[in-house]
Amino acid sequence: MAQVSMTVRMDSNIKAAFDELCAQFGMSANAAMNIFANAVVRQRKIPFEIKAEKKPTPYTPSLEAFYALRKQANENGLQDMTLDEINEEIRLYREGK
Repeated sequence: MAQVSMTVRMDSNIKAAFDELCAQFGMSANAAMNIFANAVVRQRKIPFEIKAEKKPTPYTPSLEAFYALRKQANENGLQDMTLDEINEEIRLYREGK
């Protein structure tokens, strides 16, 4: 079977730790990468779970601002204001009162 070369870029600290662990396992990093590639081809999937933590809501700056304002309202005892009271507060602020 013909051999080919492959270049992989990674953080130098990760590479050093990977090399050290591979040596403890009694193999080279090259052998470990070959084992990984063979497992991917054989199983037709990455042989471990890859996932991101699920966020409760999509991140938007306006949503972050809303949560910050809601927290501040709770801290100041204003969490039970009606929409009319909120609009009156806004009106007074705009008038400079």
